[in-house]
Amino acid sequence: MPRLAIDTDYLTATLKALLAIPSPSGYTDTIVRSCGAELRRLGVETETTRRGAIRAKLPGQSAQPARAVIAHLDTLGAQVKQLKDNGRLELVPIGHWSARFAEGARVTIFTERGGYRGTILPLKASGHTYGDEVDTAPIGWQHVELRVDAIARDRGDLRHLGFDVGDIVAVDPQPEFLDNGYIVSRHLDDKAGVAILLAALEALIREGSPLPVDTFWLFSVAEEVGVGAASVLTQNIASMLTVDNGTSAPGQSSSEFGVTIAMADQTGPFDWHLTKRMVELCREHDIRYQKDVFRYYRSDCASAIEAGEDVRTALVTFGVDASHGYERIHLHALRSIAELVTAYATSDVEFWRDAEPVAPLLGFPKQPMKPAEQPEAAAVGEPGEPV
Repeated sequence: MPRLAIDTDYLTATLKALLAIPSPSGYTDTIVRSCGAELRRLGVETETTRRGAIRAKLPGQSAQPARAVIAHLDTLGAQVKQLKDNGRLELVPIGHWSARFAEGARVTIFTERGGYRGTILPLKASGHTYGDEVDTAPIGWQHVELRVDAIARDRGDLRHLGFDVGDIVAVDPQPEFLDNGYIVSRHLDDKAGVAILLAALEALIREGSPLPVDTFWLFSVAEEVGVGAASVLTQNIASMLTVDNGTSAPGQSSSEFGVTIAMADQTGPFDWHLTKRMVELCREHDIRYQKDVFRYYRSDCASAIEAGEDVRTALVTFGVDASHGYERIHLHALRSIAELVTAYATSDVEFWRDAEPVAPLLGFPKQPMKPAEQPEAAAVGEPGEPV
């Protein structure tokens, strides 16, 4: 089957809409409602867990072994740890990110009374006051504070305004969509992944593409704090493809173009067969790809396996420059992954034995073990002599 055409205008508009909704882990109700509404608009059957993870099913010709693709709706953020005597707020991070990337960020603080605006600043923020000390100040969450855009001269003023320990802080994404295809913003991890899933789903529905098995579109709400897919899978899901960011940086093979197929992360290698299938589908459909290994990284794959799910997992990523900071990606990678997701959803099932959680050894897959066939070595002459 030829690869499906992805509506990149829809993909881009969807990503813009997602970025406009604050959704740090623990404060995701609004984006869950928005994503659920878009799924319903597309005509997809959905259900939502108690905490807000979404399961959307596109029926196939067989119920099992079901497939799933997953991305996460939650983002990094911060939380109020303490009201300070100087009328500012001490913070702790939501998710793993450096205070280096928080300095200067504009934010919204969600209190019981409503949202306030503010800025995260280093403790010594004025060069006119502190001189060179501004440049030599240490980096860390204990060395920043949140300045509230309200009359707050001390801790009492903060309490009077309604601020309290535990208030959620959402960082502005500050997105820019450039004409050359680059997209620069915070929180592309993983709202770009969500946009990819929705664009792939839109293409499958628009083209009326038949699926061999039921395929679930999953949207988790606590990936940045390590929970992720732990409670959203069903028993009949046998394989799960995660879409998330990859790190395009020195020492990495990830790219802002094409699909980056992750071979392993800090939790170990991904499923050998499912990962190999991703490579085969890229070759079959002429989708640019590269492989990478991530040392300081985990995703919805890890949370599912650690929760005890017996599911094959693979991870495909869009290369992100400055991950967990002010990130940059390219539309080429988003379109490429959406094409791969549609190819996966419509591809033949490899192991029908996976329909049962436990089954006899008959039909269990094989990994090659025989020695490689090597070409004959070229003749080698003496040093300086022609071969």
